[in-house]
This record gives sequence, structure tokens and C-alpha cells, in this order.
Amino acid sequence: MKKLTRLLDLNNDDELFEKIANTFKTKITQWNYFVNWEKVIRNIDPIETELNLLNVLVGKKDIEDEAFKLIKKYPNVIKAFPALLAVREKSIEVLIDTQNFIYKKYKFNKKELTDQDCKELTEFLIKSGIGSLLADRKIKNLVDYATGVEVGLDSNGRKNRGGMLMENLVEEFIAKTCNELNIGYMEQATASKIKRDWGIDIEVDKSSRRIDFAINKNGKLYFIECNFYGGDGSKLKSTATEYIQMNRYWNKQNIEFIWITDGAGWQSTLKPLREYFDRAEYLLNLELLKQELLTRILE
Repeated sequence: MKKLTRLLDLNNDDELFEKIANTFKTKITQWNYFVNWEKVIRNIDPIETELNLLNVLVGKKDIEDEAFKLIKKYPNVIKAFPALLAVREKSIEVLIDTQNFIYKKYKFNKKELTDQDCKELTEFLIKSGIGSLLADRKIKNLVDYATGVEVGLDSNGRKNRGGMLMENLVEEFIAKTCNELNIGYMEQATASKIKRDWGIDIEVDKSSRRIDFAINKNGKLYFIECNFYGGDGSKLKSTATEYIQMNRYWNKQNIEFIWITDGAGWQSTLKPLREYFDRAEYLLNLELLKQELLTRILE
């Protein structure tokens, strides 16, 4: 019988697993999940002046001639071009001859431009479609437009932020527990950090190994990995398989391994989770954390 089963005063481990499976959270969305506004503003600030200069092209009838003159007079405006196309690189290579596979490279970090450079960069502005958007007044303010582009790009980071949200939630419980029990913990723990701060040597399977959280109770180590899966997929099964091996690896070094996972994705993928459950001592979700199971494990 697992320690958690006894702590919860359940009759058997099946009841414990059923309790875990029936209390998964569907969402953990918090305010900082939607957009990383600091990152958006940080990416706009360096090109705000250039974007404002490019605003003079809005509504121009002869957009090609006006763009050429603007680039020639203010060559720095070109550094804003990639952002208008949701590109991070300082140069863009375009296939201009599909029969012979000839490419043309446009660079946006040049400080001095020849007339030929200005001509080619004007060509880029027109052929990329930015010119027509400006000429037709479909864009009225490039600072606002570029901010919108950055928000769109930032949405790609939501998957990573979902993982961070789970880590932040779990850390709240860990910090509270460790503070109450007067024991130490560290986030993103590595073998070198554990040796440096706690004087404990551990063996790792790879030098880059980072543990979400490590807790040191009078020399006894507890390693915690956490994740949240809002949807199903092969990742859940591979994670469960990996953690079976990880649990065995740490246990051989007398280190307790605690997996804290949650999310509606597990509802349709319970078999691999059960396989982990049957082979490991500790499996928690957010509901069990709320019930102070971590505190009771460490007491």
C-alpha cells in the first residue's frame, strides 16, 4: 500500500488512483497566460522611431518612389522591415527564380546604403505586400500594426507559458510547505547547484539534467517534476514512460521522486499514468496539493 493511500485513509491504491483521475483540473489559465506584454513592448521599442518614419508612406500614390526617397534619407528604417512581416531575422532570403532556384538576400542591418541598395530594399517593401497595404491605407499606423504582429507571434509561446503556469502553481505549494517545515528547496535544480548549495553529490544521466524542484530535508532529497496537459497526445505516454525510468534512477540514489501532473488530457490517457502509478511511490495532482499531501509526505 502506498504512503499516499495511508495518508488519505483510503482502503487501497485503486481508490487513490481513482481519486487522482477524478480530480484533474481542466484549465489553470491565469492573467499572464494570454500575452507577454513586456516582451511585446521590448521588441517594439527598438524600432518605434523607424516605424513612425515609415508612417509617412501611408496613402502615398507613388509608393515606390516615396519609399525609395525615404529609405535613402533615413536608411535606418529598413531595420523595421522584418518585424512588419513577423520575421525575427536581420536578413531574408527569397527564391526569385523558381526554374533555376536563384535566391536573393535582403539585409536589414546595413548602416550605409548605396542607391542600388535603396532600390532593392524598396523592391522588397513593394513585393512583400507591405507597400500596397500602406498605399491603400489598409494600415494607418505601423506602430500599432507591428504591436499586433508581436502579439500574434507571442501567442506561439502560450504552450511554454502553460508549463510555466503549472510550475508557478506548484512552487506556491512547495514554498509554503518548506517554509512551514523550515526546510530548503530550489527550482531548476542541477547536480552542480545541489553540490554548491547543499554539499550533496548526485549522479545524473546527462549533464544538462534539470529538475523542476529539489527539496532538502536534513540531507534527504526529494525531486519534483511537474507538468500540465490540457489535451491528449503521444507526449503524455512518453512522459509517463520517461518518469518510470526517472523514478527508478533517483530511488537507486536514495532520492524520493514526486511527479505532480494535472490536466484534462489525462482523462483519455489513463493507462500510461496507471503504469507509472503502479511502479512509483508518489503521484500527485493539484487537488492533492491543495489537501496538503506534500506537507504530510515531508513531515
